[in-house]
Amino acid sequence: MNNYIPHASKAWNYFTYFNFALAAIMMAGGIYSLEASFAAKGFYSMAAIMLVYSTASITKALRDKEEADRIYNKLEDARTERLLSESSQHD
Repeated sequence: MNNYIPHASKAWNYFTYFNFALAAIMMAGGIYSLEASFAAKGFYSMAAIMLVYSTASITKALRDKEEADRIYNKLEDARTERLLSESSQHD
């Protein structure tokens, strides 16, 4: 059975936080400097916030599914090992 659990490095985490902050600043600057009405700027701002939220939600849902599948597979492996162990004791 494989017990390897991948972990991201601190450098990678800082890099992703930096990239997110930079993208948010660039998006805010772009919307602020846009030559459009206040309503249009508000629409683009709400769309950008909703896009970020949706991306985080999808990522969390996929990760939750992956972890649930991993737990389910561990349970199935344990059941299989128990059945094999019981059948080998009866022989």
